[in-house]
Amino acid sequence: MNNELIEKAALQFFEGRNLLIQSLGNGLIHHTYKVTDERAERSIVLQAINTLIFAKPEDILYNYDIIFQWLEKSDKKVSIPRPLPAHNGRLFWIDDQKNYWRANQFINHTFSPLTPENEKAAYTVAKCFAEFTSALAGLDVQKLKPIIPDFHNLSLRYKQFEDAVEKASIERLLKSTHVIAELRQRKKLVYWYESILDSQAYPERVMHHDCKISNILFSTENGRVICPVDLDTVMPGKFFSDIGDMIRSMSCSVDENSTQWEKIDIQPSLYKNIINGYLEGIGAVLTDKEKNEIHYSGLVMIYMQSLRFLTDYLNNDIYYKTKYPEQNLNRALNQLILLEKLESFLKEEYFFDPF
Repeated sequence: MNNELIEKAALQFFEGRNLLIQSLGNGLIHHTYKVTDERAERSIVLQAINTLIFAKPEDILYNYDIIFQWLEKSDKKVSIPRPLPAHNGRLFWIDDQKNYWRANQFINHTFSPLTPENEKAAYTVAKCFAEFTSALAGLDVQKLKPIIPDFHNLSLRYKQFEDAVEKASIERLLKSTHVIAELRQRKKLVYWYESILDSQAYPERVMHHDCKISNILFSTENGRVICPVDLDTVMPGKFFSDIGDMIRSMSCSVDENSTQWEKIDIQPSLYKNIINGYLEGIGAVLTDKEKNEIHYSGLVMIYMQSLRFLTDYLNNDIYYKTKYPEQNLNRALNQLILLEKLESFLKEEYFFDPF
């Protein structure tokens, strides 16, 4: 993204010239900048939305505005950065190269860590995302656009996996035999998912769908949570999505790219604090059935990710970027081992056996 194009976009949300433009954050999807006026009296976050990933960027902005307006009127004290209109009166501006630009309020004296330092941080992150969903409990989810349809549709992910098995090369199938067999043995998770789809005990909720600590702003002054950010994937979803992804990404001992199989495990204190923080933040929003089956969340999301990695491997690595030929297979195995560890942990600590 060249400087002239960025400045032209910035001027759609600013008056005057001599703007200071700085690259912001380490995101891998959008081009993001901090723009400050010459007197340093006002700063904004300027972003060019990646339309290769988000084909309908106007839907993202539509959802964001609905959520912002709802939270503005809410008494829950949950906020998100204010969206800023361009000079055309809309929440986005399209340049000559068809780039979609948007701007939000820049919140000073904040930071976003990459990983939780301890169990207290895991608790805080889970509580924050739960409070976000709780604050939006009265909003009609049908008003929101599905940004990524079927994003956490386990039935679809399993079908894609079986379709990939049918079409895969013999070489890749032979290397995947063990993982394929183990994933098939856990198809009961798919049946559980299908059992909750049309049940009133598991309603559609407003979910963030990208719950990681780097998507929360903390105060540099006192370390307290300010607000969640990066709301591009906020859309209707089931209760397991956000907490399940936090369990998958924050309670594991190593990340999904590790091939140190013996080190892959669930960290009990982190798991418990994620569960406790989420239940504290969500309050009375969850139904009794959702609370009773909260431990399905991590199982479903880890299982789904293993399916997705293996599906991509069998499809010759067309979705996830890889650095070596078997990386997606190893990622699938990594998640399968994590799933097995979680199964054992839940039986021992919570007497919870989904099978």
